[in-house]
Amino acid sequence: MYQIIDGKNVANQIKQEIADEVADIKKKGGKIPHLVAILVGTDGASETYVSHKEKACERVGFRSTIVRMKESVTENELLDKIAEFNHDDDIDGMIVQLPLPDHISEHKVIETINPKKDVDGFHPVNIGRMVIGFPSYVSATPAGIVELLKRYKIEISGKSCVVIGRSNIVGTPLSILLSRKTSYGNATVTLCHSRTPNITELSSKADIIIVAMGKARFLTADMVKEGAVVIDVGTTRIKSDKTKSGWKLVGDVAFDEVAPKCSYITPVPGGVGPMTIVSLLKNTLKASRKEKN
Repeated sequence: MYQIIDGKNVANQIKQEIADEVADIKKKGGKIPHLVAILVGTDGASETYVSHKEKACERVGFRSTIVRMKESVTENELLDKIAEFNHDDDIDGMIVQLPLPDHISEHKVIETINPKKDVDGFHPVNIGRMVIGFPSYVSATPAGIVELLKRYKIEISGKSCVVIGRSNIVGTPLSILLSRKTSYGNATVTLCHSRTPNITELSSKADIIIVAMGKARFLTADMVKEGAVVIDVGTTRIKSDKTKSGWKLVGDVAFDEVAPKCSYITPVPGGVGPMTIVSLLKNTLKASRKEKN
């Protein structure tokens, strides 16, 4: 029988740990962590994510500021706003919600953020430091996945791990984290993507499978061996006549058919998603301490 990896429950535990630390900081008269989120335009999903981040900040006792900018904002105007926050000592962490309008370069935006305030862990400096094992802000979703595996005491060292999806935000950094020579790494990692011709052959031999393709129900039962650990990063809205909203959220894993073959599996929703926000909070707390980075 498989065990559900309950990301929501673990995230709540970590939020309480952070809240306790913030309460101690406040008691000692220290600086309360402050996170700023810049939201460009009115993308529905982005609005939801930012709202969740704001509520999470409130829950743990952080200060949070949301800056909304019109979709028509120029690239230079956005970069100027980022530069302003870079020089504001009251702000510890900063995120710019992606995706951005087509006329704004994501690369320029990411590179303009001060790496010491880049709590999303997207800046090339943080990515580079993570690759060579230096202290850094690790991308929130990969960090959250590793934390889930730790909290459930799922062995990684020496295991065969297949990561499906090579984005700069999830797949690529996660493949590096899991393979590093660290206390929670040392896996043998294969990174698959849309051009990999034999994904089923590779995944069906893996001890751990992490799917971040963005394709609903991509991973099917024939791609998974008995007893595997499956982590589902995907979130896709599909139409449903069984919900009031007319849609439901599904992952990259065909859960009903894959789960019976697993030892552990994450659900969607309630698996990886809550851990992403918690990792952002942990990075912001770290930034507020001005830890060497």
